[in-house]
Amino acid sequence: MDNSKFSILLVDDDEDIVEFLSYNLKKEGYRVFTANNGIKAVEKAKKHKPTLILMDVMMPEMDGISAVQEIRKNESLQDIIIVFLTARSEDYSQIAGFEAGADDFVTKPIKPKVLLSRIAAILRRFSSKQNPKENIIKIKEIIIDKERFVIIKDSSEIILPNKEFKMVYLLASAPDKVFSREEIFQKVWGNDVIVGDRTIDVHIRKIREKIGQEFIRTVKGVGYKFNR
Repeated sequence: MDNSKFSILLVDDDEDIVEFLSYNLKKEGYRVFTANNGIKAVEKAKKHKPTLILMDVMMPEMDGISAVQEIRKNESLQDIIIVFLTARSEDYSQIAGFEAGADDFVTKPIKPKVLLSRIAAILRRFSSKQNPKENIIKIKEIIIDKERFVIIKDSSEIILPNKEFKMVYLLASAPDKVFSREEIFQKVWGNDVIVGDRTIDVHIRKIREKIGQEFIRTVKGVGYKFNR
């Protein structure tokens, strides 16, 4: 499994634990963000939209239970996997965690190899459950539905011609990545069709007119990217 496609938000008020676990997670290839209390956890969850959150329960300012409740109120964060990381193993704390919206529970202390194994298993389990949603991309106020071939913005459906939709889906599938014109040609038109640079530019202009100017950025001399 390519761990570089997964990001993890690690939340704990113990600096030693954060440093130690961050090191081991990064060593396995995960992208790691950190926070030391529930308030910062909510802020970073909204900003980075990680694949998984490892959340301590007992923290100052806002505890883990309250933080998860706040995160679950946000519709754009519903697909984040949340795992409580806590030294408390009592039934009542686990029940409270699950009721708040957590997906799993890990009790400290735990050996790094065991934790990494648990994380890998959790990601496999939830990735398989989320496969039906893999054709739907949500970025800001836009939803791109590949199965229905439609874009939804501000609750309104936008229907694009075949090539324009494929271009939007391609760019949005890797936000912030710059796609060269050659790469767009190959993935949208295929190797058997030859089109000029002007064709791509015209399609991009039409797409911007329909979904808004702010989503697709021109990178001069290179190609285009979809803004996250």
